Amino acid sequence: VQLQASGGGLVQAGGSLRLSCTASGNIFSINDMGWYRQAPGKQRELVAVIGRGGLTDYTDSVKGRFTISRDNAKNTVYLQMNSLKPEDTAVYYCNIQGRRTMLVSSRDYWGQGTQVTVSS
Repeated sequence: VQLQASGGGLVQAGGSLRLSCTASGNIFSINDMGWYRQAPGKQRELVAVIGRGGLTDYTDSVKGRFTISRDNAKNTVYLQMNSLKPEDTAVYYCNIQGRRTMLVSSRDYWGQGTQVTVSS
């Protein structure tokens, strides 16, 4: 299973970016899909998560600004980021909890990370 993330870049404060992450390979099912981020010198934190049925949750600092969504047919998760702030600067990682077959348990898979830089 491979996760390919895209959409990061440099943007001014107040701007927007949209991240995408597509899972490919031998996937039987995907449960939760999410985005994490890690800023320099800080621990990786969960930004947003979406369940297979569409239920979502966000860390407090991005509520009202970020929107997570998914396309189950495409095994893709998105993160629309609006009203970006310099403190949103980080490497963003996508994550899925997936199963390769019915006979194995779900496990975490990670994308390679995409840099988001917000200038003031």
